[in-house]
Amino acid sequence: MSVKQVAILGSTGSIGINTLDVIRSHPDRFNVVALTAAKQVDLLAEQCDEFRPAIAVVADADGALRLSKLLLEKKIQTQVLYGPDALVTAVTNSDCDTVMAAIVGAAGLVPALAAANVGKRVLLANKEALVMSGNLFMQAMKSGGGELLPIDSEHNAIFQCLPNDFTKAPHAHLGVEELWLTASGGPFRNTPLDQLASITPEQACAHPNWVMGRKISVDSATMMNKGLEVIEAFWLFGLPLEKIKVLIHPQSVVHSMVRYRDGSVLAQMGQPDMRTPIAYGLAWPERIEAGVAPLNLAQLASLNFSEPELARFPCLSLAFAAAKAGGTAPAVLNAANEVAVAAFLDSGLPYLQIASLVERVLNAIPVSSADSLETILSVDTQARKVAQDFIAALYK
Repeated sequence: MSVKQVAILGSTGSIGINTLDVIRSHPDRFNVVALTAAKQVDLLAEQCDEFRPAIAVVADADGALRLSKLLLEKKIQTQVLYGPDALVTAVTNSDCDTVMAAIVGAAGLVPALAAANVGKRVLLANKEALVMSGNLFMQAMKSGGGELLPIDSEHNAIFQCLPNDFTKAPHAHLGVEELWLTASGGPFRNTPLDQLASITPEQACAHPNWVMGRKISVDSATMMNKGLEVIEAFWLFGLPLEKIKVLIHPQSVVHSMVRYRDGSVLAQMGQPDMRTPIAYGLAWPERIEAGVAPLNLAQLASLNFSEPELARFPCLSLAFAAAKAGGTAPAVLNAANEVAVAAFLDSGLPYLQIASLVERVLNAIPVSSADSLETILSVDTQARKVAQDFIAALYK
Protein backbone atom coordinates (compact mmCIF):
# COMPACT_ATOMS: atom_id res chain seq x y z
CA MET A 1 0.00 0.00 0.00
CA SER A 2 1.54 3.31 -1.09
CA VAL A 3 1.36 6.26 1.30
CA LYS A 4 -0.70 9.16 -0.06
CA GLN A 5 1.01 12.57 0.04
CA VAL A 6 -1.63 15.10 1.11
CA ALA A 7 -1.79 18.90 0.79
CA ILE A 8 -4.55 20.59 2.79
CA LEU A 9 -5.65 24.01 1.53
CA GLY A 10 -7.39 25.58 4.52
CA SER A 11 -6.04 23.36 7.28
CA THR A 12 -7.25 25.52 10.18
CA GLY A 13 -10.91 25.54 9.10
CA SER A 14 -13.40 22.88 10.16
CA ILE A 15 -12.82 20.71 7.07
CA GLY A 16 -9.04 20.99 7.44
CA ILE A 17 -9.13 20.12 11.14
CA ASN A 18 -11.38 17.10 10.46
CA THR A 19 -9.10 15.99 7.62
CA LEU A 20 -6.10 16.04 9.94
CA ASP A 21 -8.14 14.10 12.49
CA VAL A 22 -8.76 11.30 9.98
CA ILE A 23 -5.11 11.36 8.84
CA ARG A 24 -3.94 11.23 12.47
CA SER A 25 -5.63 7.83 12.82
CA HIS A 26 -3.91 6.42 9.73
CA PRO A 27 -0.20 7.39 9.82
CA ASP A 28 0.61 4.34 7.67
CA ARG A 29 -1.66 5.58 4.86
CA PHE A 30 -1.21 9.36 4.70
CA ASN A 31 1.65 11.84 4.92
CA VAL A 32 0.95 15.59 5.14
CA VAL A 33 3.25 17.57 2.81
CA ALA A 34 1.59 21.03 2.74
CA LEU A 35 -0.71 23.01 5.04
CA THR A 36 -2.21 26.43 4.37
CA ALA A 37 -4.13 28.93 6.49
CA ALA A 38 -5.08 32.58 6.26
CA LYS A 39 -4.82 34.14 9.73
CA GLN A 40 -4.76 31.36 12.34
CA VAL A 41 -0.97 31.28 12.62
CA ASP A 42 -0.79 29.74 16.11
CA LEU A 43 -2.99 26.80 15.16
CA LEU A 44 -1.07 26.33 11.90
CA ALA A 45 2.18 26.25 13.90
CA GLU A 46 0.73 23.50 16.13
CA GLN A 47 -0.29 21.53 13.03
CA CYS A 48 3.21 21.94 11.55
CA ASP A 49 4.70 20.72 14.82
CA GLU A 50 2.60 17.56 14.68
CA PHE A 51 2.60 16.74 10.96
CA ARG A 52 5.90 18.31 9.75
CA PRO A 53 4.82 19.37 6.23
CA ALA A 54 7.39 20.47 3.65
CA ILE A 55 5.46 23.71 2.99
CA ALA A 56 3.21 25.96 5.09
CA VAL A 57 1.39 28.97 3.63
CA VAL A 58 -0.24 31.98 5.31
CA ALA A 59 -2.02 35.04 3.92
CA ASP A 60 0.57 37.79 4.39
CA ALA A 61 4.15 38.71 5.25
CA ASP A 62 3.39 39.48 8.91
CA GLY A 63 1.82 36.06 9.39
CA ALA A 64 4.75 34.40 7.62
CA LEU A 65 7.24 36.15 9.92
CA ARG A 66 5.30 35.07 13.00
CA LEU A 67 4.95 31.48 11.78
CA SER A 68 8.66 31.32 10.90
CA LYS A 69 9.58 32.41 14.43
CA LEU A 70 7.26 29.85 16.02
CA LEU A 71 8.68 27.05 13.85
CA LEU A 72 12.28 28.16 14.44
CA GLU A 73 11.76 27.91 18.21
CA LYS A 74 10.80 24.26 17.75
CA LYS A 75 13.50 23.60 15.11
CA ILE A 76 10.88 22.65 12.49
CA GLN A 77 12.23 22.69 8.92
CA THR A 78 8.95 23.54 7.16
CA GLN A 79 9.30 26.14 4.38
CA VAL A 80 7.05 29.14 5.11
CA LEU A 81 5.45 31.03 2.20
CA TYR A 82 2.69 33.64 1.95
CA GLY A 83 0.19 35.13 -0.48
CA PRO A 84 -2.17 33.80 -3.19
CA ASP A 85 0.64 32.53 -5.46
CA ALA A 86 2.04 30.47 -2.58
CA LEU A 87 -1.24 28.51 -2.43
CA VAL A 88 -0.51 27.31 -5.96
CA THR A 89 3.08 26.53 -4.96
CA ALA A 90 1.74 24.36 -2.12
CA VAL A 91 -0.05 22.27 -4.76
CA THR A 92 2.65 22.16 -7.44
CA ASN A 93 5.91 22.04 -5.41
CA SER A 94 5.08 19.87 -2.41
CA ASP A 95 5.13 16.45 -4.15
CA CYS A 96 1.52 15.91 -3.11
CA ASP A 97 -0.73 13.50 -4.99
CA THR A 98 -3.91 14.40 -3.07
CA VAL A 99 -5.24 17.92 -2.45
CA MET A 100 -7.97 18.74 0.06
CA ALA A 101 -9.40 21.96 -1.41
CA ALA A 102 -11.09 23.46 1.65
CA ILE A 103 -10.45 27.22 1.44
CA VAL A 104 -13.77 29.01 1.83
CA GLY A 105 -14.66 31.63 -0.75
CA ALA A 106 -13.21 32.76 -4.07
CA ALA A 107 -9.67 32.59 -2.64
CA GLY A 108 -9.82 28.81 -3.00
CA LEU A 109 -10.61 28.86 -6.72
CA VAL A 110 -7.12 29.37 -8.21
CA PRO A 111 -5.25 26.72 -6.18
CA ALA A 112 -8.08 24.19 -6.76
CA LEU A 113 -7.81 24.84 -10.50
CA ALA A 114 -4.04 24.42 -10.28
CA ALA A 115 -4.53 21.02 -8.60
CA ALA A 116 -6.94 19.99 -11.37
CA ASN A 117 -4.56 21.11 -14.13
CA VAL A 118 -1.63 19.07 -12.82
CA GLY A 119 -3.58 15.83 -12.37
CA LYS A 120 -3.92 15.54 -8.59
CA ARG A 121 -6.66 13.69 -6.75
CA VAL A 122 -8.78 16.69 -5.81
CA LEU A 123 -10.97 16.36 -2.73
CA LEU A 124 -13.31 19.24 -3.39
CA ALA A 125 -14.73 20.96 -0.32
CA ASN A 126 -14.54 24.42 -1.91
CA LYS A 127 -17.84 25.31 -3.55
CA GLU A 128 -16.49 28.23 -5.54
CA ALA A 129 -14.38 26.11 -7.91
CA LEU A 130 -17.56 24.71 -9.47
CA VAL A 131 -19.98 27.55 -8.72
CA MET A 132 -17.78 30.23 -10.29
CA SER A 133 -16.00 28.22 -12.96
CA GLY A 134 -17.73 24.86 -13.37
CA ASN A 135 -16.99 24.41 -17.05
CA LEU A 136 -13.35 25.51 -16.72
CA PHE A 137 -12.80 23.35 -13.66
CA MET A 138 -14.28 20.20 -15.20
CA GLN A 139 -12.20 20.78 -18.36
CA ALA A 140 -9.09 21.17 -16.18
CA MET A 141 -9.85 17.90 -14.39
CA LYS A 142 -10.28 16.15 -17.74
CA SER A 143 -7.09 17.52 -19.30
CA GLY A 144 -5.08 17.02 -16.10
CA GLY A 145 -6.20 13.41 -15.84
CA GLY A 146 -6.64 13.45 -12.06
CA GLU A 147 -9.53 12.24 -9.90
CA LEU A 148 -12.28 14.49 -8.56
CA LEU A 149 -13.99 13.40 -5.35
CA PRO A 150 -16.65 15.69 -3.84
CA ILE A 151 -16.38 16.20 -0.07
CA ASP A 152 -19.56 18.21 0.59
CA SER A 153 -21.69 15.67 2.46
CA GLU A 154 -24.51 15.91 -0.12
CA HIS A 155 -22.36 15.45 -3.22
CA ASN A 156 -20.30 12.77 -1.54
CA ALA A 157 -23.55 10.96 -0.71
CA ILE A 158 -24.69 11.14 -4.33
CA PHE A 159 -21.27 9.94 -5.49
CA GLN A 160 -21.66 6.93 -3.18
CA CYS A 161 -25.15 6.19 -4.54
CA LEU A 162 -24.17 6.29 -8.21
CA PRO A 163 -22.91 3.28 -10.22
CA ASN A 164 -19.15 2.69 -9.97
CA ASP A 165 -18.60 3.47 -13.64
CA PHE A 166 -20.62 6.70 -13.53
CA THR A 167 -17.43 8.81 -13.43
CA LYS A 168 -16.23 7.19 -16.66
CA ALA A 169 -19.50 7.81 -18.54
CA PRO A 170 -21.49 10.43 -16.59
CA HIS A 171 -23.60 11.51 -19.55
CA ALA A 172 -24.91 7.99 -20.12
CA HIS A 173 -26.63 8.38 -16.72
CA LEU A 174 -26.98 4.59 -16.38
CA GLY A 175 -30.64 4.76 -15.44
CA VAL A 176 -30.29 7.77 -13.15
CA GLU A 177 -33.45 9.89 -13.19
CA GLU A 178 -33.01 12.50 -10.45
CA LEU A 179 -30.60 13.66 -7.77
CA TRP A 180 -32.18 14.66 -4.45
CA LEU A 181 -30.06 16.99 -2.32
CA THR A 182 -31.21 17.01 1.29
CA ALA A 183 -31.13 20.14 3.45
CA SER A 184 -31.66 20.48 7.18
CA GLY A 185 -33.60 23.71 6.62
CA GLY A 186 -31.28 25.43 9.09
CA PRO A 187 -32.36 27.09 12.33
CA PHE A 188 -35.30 29.02 10.81
CA ARG A 189 -37.24 26.36 8.92
CA ASN A 190 -40.18 26.78 11.34
CA THR A 191 -39.69 30.43 12.34
CA PRO A 192 -42.75 32.57 11.50
CA LEU A 193 -41.97 34.65 8.42
CA ASP A 194 -42.75 37.91 10.21
CA GLN A 195 -39.94 37.19 12.72
CA LEU A 196 -37.18 36.75 10.13
CA ALA A 197 -36.54 40.50 9.88
CA SER A 198 -35.08 40.58 13.38
CA ILE A 199 -32.76 37.55 13.10
CA THR A 200 -29.30 38.14 14.62
CA PRO A 201 -25.94 36.69 13.49
CA GLU A 202 -25.80 34.59 16.68
CA GLN A 203 -29.17 33.01 15.85
CA ALA A 204 -28.17 32.40 12.22
CA CYS A 205 -24.90 30.74 13.23
CA ALA A 206 -26.56 28.33 15.69
CA HIS A 207 -27.03 25.42 13.29
CA PRO A 208 -29.17 22.63 14.77
CA ASN A 209 -27.16 19.69 13.37
CA TRP A 210 -23.73 20.64 12.02
CA VAL A 211 -20.74 22.43 13.53
CA MET A 212 -19.57 24.83 10.81
CA GLY A 213 -17.92 28.20 10.26
CA ARG A 214 -19.95 31.41 10.54
CA LYS A 215 -20.25 32.14 6.83
CA ILE A 216 -21.43 28.65 5.84
CA SER A 217 -23.80 28.60 8.83
CA VAL A 218 -25.53 31.74 7.53
CA ASP A 219 -25.65 30.20 4.04
CA SER A 220 -27.35 27.16 5.57
CA ALA A 221 -29.89 29.41 7.31
CA THR A 222 -30.75 31.22 4.06
CA MET A 223 -30.40 27.97 2.04
CA MET A 224 -28.00 29.75 -0.32
CA ASN A 225 -25.71 26.88 0.65
CA LYS A 226 -28.14 24.43 -0.94
CA GLY A 227 -28.50 26.64 -4.00
CA LEU A 228 -24.73 26.64 -4.50
CA GLU A 229 -24.78 22.85 -4.06
CA VAL A 230 -27.36 22.55 -6.86
CA ILE A 231 -24.94 24.38 -9.17
CA GLU A 232 -22.10 22.11 -8.03
CA ALA A 233 -24.19 18.98 -8.62
CA PHE A 234 -25.01 20.19 -12.14
CA TRP A 235 -21.30 20.29 -13.01
CA LEU A 236 -20.21 17.23 -11.03
CA PHE A 237 -22.79 14.78 -12.28
CA GLY A 238 -23.85 16.08 -15.70
CA LEU A 239 -27.62 15.88 -15.25
CA PRO A 240 -29.93 18.65 -16.48
CA LEU A 241 -30.86 21.26 -13.87
CA GLU A 242 -34.50 20.17 -13.79
CA LYS A 243 -33.39 16.71 -12.59
CA ILE A 244 -31.71 18.13 -9.47
CA LYS A 245 -34.15 18.53 -6.57
CA VAL A 246 -33.90 19.86 -3.00
CA LEU A 247 -35.68 18.28 -0.04
CA ILE A 248 -35.84 19.56 3.55
CA HIS A 249 -34.78 16.77 5.90
CA PRO A 250 -34.43 18.14 9.46
CA GLN A 251 -32.65 15.11 10.95
CA SER A 252 -29.61 15.32 8.60
CA VAL A 253 -29.30 11.52 8.60
CA VAL A 254 -30.00 10.94 4.89
CA HIS A 255 -27.27 13.00 3.27
CA SER A 256 -28.70 12.80 -0.26
CA MET A 257 -30.41 10.36 -2.64
CA VAL A 258 -30.45 9.19 -6.23
CA ARG A 259 -33.69 8.14 -7.95
CA TYR A 260 -33.36 5.56 -10.71
CA ARG A 261 -35.52 4.85 -13.74
CA ASP A 262 -36.72 1.51 -12.34
CA GLY A 263 -38.27 3.16 -9.26
CA SER A 264 -35.33 2.54 -6.92
CA VAL A 265 -34.12 5.34 -4.65
CA LEU A 266 -30.65 4.88 -3.16
CA ALA A 267 -29.79 6.96 -0.10
CA GLN A 268 -26.54 7.41 1.80
CA MET A 269 -27.11 7.68 5.55
CA GLY A 270 -24.84 8.41 8.48
CA GLN A 271 -24.12 10.69 11.40
CA PRO A 272 -23.87 14.43 10.55
CA ASP A 273 -20.07 14.28 10.76
CA MET A 274 -17.79 15.53 7.98
CA ARG A 275 -15.15 12.93 8.79
CA THR A 276 -17.23 10.32 6.91
CA PRO A 277 -17.04 12.01 3.47
CA ILE A 278 -13.45 13.13 4.17
CA ALA A 279 -12.33 9.55 4.93
CA TYR A 280 -14.21 8.31 1.85
CA GLY A 281 -12.38 10.83 -0.36
CA LEU A 282 -8.95 10.21 1.15
CA ALA A 283 -9.07 6.41 0.83
CA TRP A 284 -11.39 5.87 -2.17
CA PRO A 285 -12.13 3.28 -3.48
CA GLU A 286 -11.38 1.73 -0.08
CA ARG A 287 -13.26 2.58 3.12
CA ILE A 288 -11.38 3.31 6.30
CA GLU A 289 -12.18 4.08 9.93
CA ALA A 290 -13.24 7.74 10.19
CA GLY A 291 -13.70 8.05 13.96
CA VAL A 292 -17.46 8.47 13.50
CA ALA A 293 -19.95 6.77 15.82
CA PRO A 294 -22.21 4.17 14.16
CA LEU A 295 -25.70 5.27 13.17
CA ASN A 296 -28.30 3.68 15.46
CA LEU A 297 -31.48 3.50 13.41
CA ALA A 298 -33.46 2.13 16.35
CA GLN A 299 -32.88 5.40 18.21
CA LEU A 300 -34.27 7.53 15.37
CA ALA A 301 -37.86 8.46 16.08
CA SER A 302 -38.58 9.38 12.45
CA LEU A 303 -37.14 10.69 9.19
CA ASN A 304 -39.09 13.60 7.69
CA PHE A 305 -38.93 15.12 4.22
CA SER A 306 -40.67 18.15 2.72
CA GLU A 307 -40.26 20.58 -0.15
CA PRO A 308 -38.65 23.94 0.71
CA GLU A 309 -40.85 27.04 0.99
CA LEU A 310 -39.37 29.48 -1.51
CA ALA A 311 -40.97 32.44 0.30
CA ARG A 312 -38.89 31.51 3.34
CA PHE A 313 -35.74 30.79 1.32
CA PRO A 314 -35.53 33.30 -1.58
CA CYS A 315 -31.77 32.63 -1.89
CA LEU A 316 -32.58 29.13 -3.13
CA SER A 317 -34.71 30.59 -5.95
CA LEU A 318 -31.93 33.04 -6.84
CA ALA A 319 -29.41 30.19 -7.09
CA PHE A 320 -31.67 28.17 -9.41
CA ALA A 321 -32.17 31.30 -11.54
CA ALA A 322 -28.41 31.94 -11.73
CA ALA A 323 -27.77 28.29 -12.62
CA LYS A 324 -30.35 28.50 -15.40
CA ALA A 325 -28.85 31.75 -16.74
CA GLY A 326 -25.41 30.12 -16.77
CA GLY A 327 -22.22 31.89 -17.85
CA THR A 328 -21.00 34.36 -15.24
CA ALA A 329 -24.32 34.51 -13.33
CA PRO A 330 -23.29 31.93 -10.68
CA ALA A 331 -20.02 33.83 -10.08
CA VAL A 332 -22.03 37.03 -9.54
CA LEU A 333 -24.43 35.18 -7.23
CA ASN A 334 -21.53 33.83 -5.17
CA ALA A 335 -19.65 37.14 -4.91
CA ALA A 336 -22.76 39.14 -3.98
CA ASN A 337 -23.69 36.55 -1.36
CA GLU A 338 -20.19 36.63 0.20
CA VAL A 339 -20.38 40.41 0.55
CA ALA A 340 -23.97 40.30 1.85
CA VAL A 341 -23.22 37.62 4.46
CA ALA A 342 -20.10 39.46 5.63
CA ALA A 343 -22.16 42.64 6.01
CA PHE A 344 -24.82 40.74 7.98
CA LEU A 345 -22.20 39.22 10.30
CA ASP A 346 -20.03 42.31 10.76
CA SER A 347 -21.92 45.47 9.81
CA GLY A 348 -25.52 45.07 10.84
CA LEU A 349 -27.07 44.38 7.42
CA PRO A 350 -30.57 43.01 8.22
CA TYR A 351 -30.98 39.28 7.63
CA LEU A 352 -33.70 39.68 4.98
CA GLN A 353 -31.48 42.10 3.06
CA ILE A 354 -29.07 39.27 2.19
CA ALA A 355 -31.36 37.88 -0.52
CA SER A 356 -32.48 41.37 -1.61
CA LEU A 357 -28.88 42.48 -2.09
CA VAL A 358 -27.93 39.35 -4.06
CA GLU A 359 -30.94 39.83 -6.33
CA ARG A 360 -30.07 43.50 -6.97
CA VAL A 361 -26.49 42.62 -7.91
CA LEU A 362 -27.64 39.80 -10.21
CA ASN A 363 -29.97 42.23 -11.97
CA ALA A 364 -27.26 44.89 -12.24
CA ILE A 365 -24.58 42.83 -14.00
CA PRO A 366 -25.25 41.37 -17.47
CA VAL A 367 -24.51 37.67 -17.96
CA SER A 368 -21.50 36.90 -20.16
CA SER A 369 -19.65 33.75 -21.13
CA ALA A 370 -17.47 32.31 -18.33
CA ASP A 371 -14.80 31.23 -20.82
CA SER A 372 -11.63 32.22 -18.95
CA LEU A 373 -10.36 32.52 -15.41
CA GLU A 374 -9.61 36.22 -16.07
CA THR A 375 -13.24 36.85 -17.02
CA ILE A 376 -14.55 35.01 -13.96
CA LEU A 377 -12.22 36.83 -11.54
CA SER A 378 -13.04 40.17 -13.18
CA VAL A 379 -16.79 39.56 -12.80
CA ASP A 380 -16.21 38.45 -9.20
CA THR A 381 -14.46 41.75 -8.46
CA GLN A 382 -17.16 43.74 -10.24
CA ALA A 383 -19.97 41.99 -8.36
CA ARG A 384 -18.28 42.64 -5.01
CA LYS A 385 -17.92 46.34 -5.80
CA VAL A 386 -21.55 46.65 -6.91
CA ALA A 387 -22.66 44.85 -3.73
CA GLN A 388 -20.51 47.12 -1.53
CA ASP A 389 -21.92 50.19 -3.30
CA PHE A 390 -25.48 49.01 -2.69
CA ILE A 391 -24.67 48.45 1.01
CA ALA A 392 -23.05 51.88 1.30
CA ALA A 393 -26.18 53.44 -0.22
CA LEU A 394 -28.34 51.70 2.40
CA TYR A 395 -26.48 53.46 5.22
CA LYS A 396 -26.41 56.95 3.72
